[in-house]
Order: sequence, then structure tokens, then C-alpha cells
Amino acid sequence: MLADKDRIFTNLYGFEPFNLEYAKKRGDWDGTKDIIAKGRDWIIEEMKKSGLRGRGGAGFPTGMKWSFMPKEVNERPHYLVINADESEPGTCKDREIMRHDPHKLIEGALLAAFAMQAHHAFIYIRGEFYHEASELVRAIEEARDAGLLGKNAANSGWDFDITLHRGGGAYICGEETALLESIEGKKGQPRNKPPFPAMAGLYSCPTTINNVETIASVPAILKRGGEWFAGFGNDEKNTGTKLFCISGHVNTPCVVEEEMGIPMKELIDKHAGGIRGGWDNLKAVIPGGSSTPLLPKDICDTVLMDFDSLREVQSGLGTAGLIVMDQSTDIVYAIARLSHFYMHESCGQCTPCREGTGWMWRLMMRLVEGNADIEEIDMLLDVSKEIEGHTICAHGDASAWPIQGLMRHFRDEVEARILEYKKAA
Repeated sequence: MLADKDRIFTNLYGFEPFNLEYAKKRGDWDGTKDIIAKGRDWIIEEMKKSGLRGRGGAGFPTGMKWSFMPKEVNERPHYLVINADESEPGTCKDREIMRHDPHKLIEGALLAAFAMQAHHAFIYIRGEFYHEASELVRAIEEARDAGLLGKNAANSGWDFDITLHRGGGAYICGEETALLESIEGKKGQPRNKPPFPAMAGLYSCPTTINNVETIASVPAILKRGGEWFAGFGNDEKNTGTKLFCISGHVNTPCVVEEEMGIPMKELIDKHAGGIRGGWDNLKAVIPGGSSTPLLPKDICDTVLMDFDSLREVQSGLGTAGLIVMDQSTDIVYAIARLSHFYMHESCGQCTPCREGTGWMWRLMMRLVEGNADIEEIDMLLDVSKEIEGHTICAHGDASAWPIQGLMRHFRDEVEARILEYKKAA
């Protein structure tokens, strides 16, 4: 269990005010100028040493991502874009940072921007996050008034400022290139890659896009050292601390910071008060937000919460948003409901996703009733495979994986429902 002294997000629950005075008491903005004085190469090297992987879902090594930015700034300025869209069902960690610890995000943005030679950052925040955006605006203004943003930010010799951009509530704008399109005032639809954002991102300029939790972790890593952060976790590929969101059929739903690689059972029992009705009442857990395939109880008994352990059991850590379902859950309807979400949120650019998500949802709703043939289960899986990996962005994969997880572990339940329907007919 992670000790309090090792927690990065010390005001996660808002026990203290978010403002600059209290943020400084918690250690924010302490020695920021000295870190910048060490130079961009030192910062990137420390981030590589830390082993921090992107906390937005993809899990790409952060230090390596920053190093892709061009070394020299030519006529095109460099930009940092922070993804605060957080629209993945089951995920509610970034909003807690913005609501209760926004100065960690702002300080992290300055340090990250300096490392990639950017003078400006954009925070793209989900449209529904009215309260979070309001707190963030106040924190940015506080930082400006205190000389921590703007000309000679934090007396570092580096000019830096932040623009907060409110989205319109589209899930697809959580995809990094759709997010860039939206900031530019266009329809939020993903771009083909290459070119990758580090070469031609926002306004066709070199750009790095990182998640809120990723950027907010940066100050603590650079102050305590990359090796300190790398000392937590399972192995060298799954290091550090991580925010986990636990919702569903648990006694005390929560967001908690824990060590990467903590066993799922320990995480739920210690922090979420256990499963409603006891551990034996568990049916399944979606471990990383709604797009990751669910896992049945027998896997949840022993699985570790990190990128590689979950990939080995054919799921993923994603955003670490655990959706817990007990034996009372209609598991077929639960996945059908997610299918409707992915159909509704498809941007419509790619034919497999635009047409396939609706087709899958309609068949899933028939399976909820049992009004289908058993052969159609394989047809549904075939269609999911035709969508997966055949779209510009990962939205097609996200729509296919929940269904694949359902059939992988609960196909017998789906078939039993079909046989019951036929018997009743």
C-alpha cells in the first residue's frame, strides 16, 4: 500500500483549498526555476529514467514522446496540448486534479513546455466540466498574477502562457488529433498519421499532446528524481504511482492514488470497501474504462493493475477506470449499453466505424432479449474484427473490444438466453 509521503496528489479529495497559497504549502512551485536551469536535456532524461507512461490510456513512454519534438525551433512555434477531455465512461481522475490540485497541472505544463521549447500550452477541457474549468481559470489567473506564468515565468527566463479551450462534449475529441482539429475550429475528426503531431500538430506546428495526470505528475518526478518514481511499480516497464477510479458495485466508490501493479483485489478491498455482498458476489470488472474488455472473477482474483499484466489477460489498463459488476448485473445489457455509447459517439469519418457500430448495437439489443440465432454470435465477432484496426483512430477498436470481452468470457450466458427465448416462443 502506498505511503502518504509518496503520494503525488496530496489534495486529491479537496480537504484543503486549491488556491496558490495552499498549493505552495503542499510543495507546488518550489524550485521550479532551478529545475528549468538544468536544461531541457536533463528534464527529458529524468522523465525517461522515471519510466512514466502516458496516463491517458495508450501508455506511451512520456520522456520518449517529448524527445520526438524537433531540437531546434524554426519559424514554426512549438506547442504543448494537454488533453483534459476525459470522456471515457468509468473515468473520473483528471477532473479531481483540475478541481483540487490545479497548480500541479500548471507547474507541470511550464516544465514540460520548456523541455519541448514551447512558449504556449493549450488545455482542452471537456465541455461538461464547468466547475473544473472555473477552478482552472482561477488557478491560471493566480499563477499569472504571481509571475509564475507570462513573461519570465517563475523567474526562469522562459516566457510561457496557457490557454484554456472548452470542448463541446464530444467523446471523439479525446483522440489527440481530433482534439487538435477541434481547437482549430474544425469538426472534431481524427487525422491520418503520418504526419505525427511532433512534426505537424496544432496549426501544422510541432506539438506534443499529453493527458492531465501525465503532466501533473511531472513536477514531483523532477523534484524527487526519475529514479524515485521508477522505484514504485511491478517492473521497469510499469513504474510509478497511478490514479485509479473505482465505480459500480462497490461499497465506497472512489478515486485513489496507488502503486502501479497493485493486485486488483487488494485495490478494491482496501480502497473501495470491497464488492457489494462480498468478493464471491463479483461477476466481472472492466479494468480500464469502458473500452477495455471485461474480466471475469477468476481472473480478477489474481490480476495485477498495470499495462502489461492486463494485456496478458487480453484486456488493458487504459485510464485505470474500474467498473465493477456483481452477480445482479445483466452483463449482456451492460455491454449493449456501451455499444450504444460508441455508436452515438462515432464521428462518422470511417465507414467500418460509422456503419459497424450501429450494426453491432442493433444485434446486441437482440441478444439482450435472446431474439437471435446462435450463429449470429460468430457473425457479430467477425464484424467486430472487421472494425478493429481498420479505422483512422482507435474508436473502432474501443467499440469492438467490450463485445469481444463479453463473448470471450460470457458466451455461454448469451447462448443460454437465445435458447430460453426459442423455448418460450
